[in-house]
Amino acid sequence: MPPSDYTITTLLAHAAVRLDADGRVEAELLLAHAMDRPRAWMFAHADDPVESRDADTFEHLVQRRQQGEPIAQILGHRGFWSLDLRITPDVLIPRPETELLVERALALLPSDRALRVADLGTGSGAIALAIASERPLAQVVAVDASAAALAVAQANAQALNLSARVRCVQGDWFAPLAGERFDAIVSNPPYIAQGDPHLREGDLRFEPMLALASGADGLDAIRTIVRDARVHLHADGWLLLEHGWEQGAAVRGLLADAGFTTVATERDLEDRERVTLGCWNG
Repeated sequence: MPPSDYTITTLLAHAAVRLDADGRVEAELLLAHAMDRPRAWMFAHADDPVESRDADTFEHLVQRRQQGEPIAQILGHRGFWSLDLRITPDVLIPRPETELLVERALALLPSDRALRVADLGTGSGAIALAIASERPLAQVVAVDASAAALAVAQANAQALNLSARVRCVQGDWFAPLAGERFDAIVSNPPYIAQGDPHLREGDLRFEPMLALASGADGLDAIRTIVRDARVHLHADGWLLLEHGWEQGAAVRGLLADAGFTTVATERDLEDRERVTLGCWNG
């Protein structure tokens, strides 16, 4: 293809002003994707002309982003923990605050013994795969009600060579885990109230509603998980839940009322209550 009238530098400059506050970074990601080149390569070739085909592809990607489509869905992948994960519209986009859930789970799971962990509502498999990557003796079960989401998780497990230790099963919360017990159960369940106006804004418009909203107060899924987790935890096993920043007190109350001890809430990098955990003494 012949070169366009634009260099990498000029294409990035034009696109950056059309995008949001992170416009420059997003423009770089989109152009690197369009050209099938690493971002670092573009910096070293900033004054090179861009082929017309690549410029047209880039323009199409920028237009999709201007219309609000999440950049993770446009690119088809998202970094989480130390992993690069395939992302589709069938799964929730992994977010940095969810890494706190992984961090706290790892702090409770010793690395020198075999463990069993369940990740409920696994989506892309982000949490399950991050834990499995850090705990080579652990067996992790990744559960999701959506067959499409589970296919993404399975593809990610295969790509990361973790399929032998991460078992993906379809079902609603604990339904496919009858008779199984775990050292830890982790979940980033839907926790937004169904009438919340944020569901019609930003990236959330493009993500699966099943993974976002849960009842009038956003706590229906968490209530179910807390209620049923007790029969699936070994003595001294842990339940860890991500939730909305205003739901900490409510989730602590649910855990305490269900008989969990050592109940505590961890704050994210913005100092917001984000992950609540409790120990089941059996």
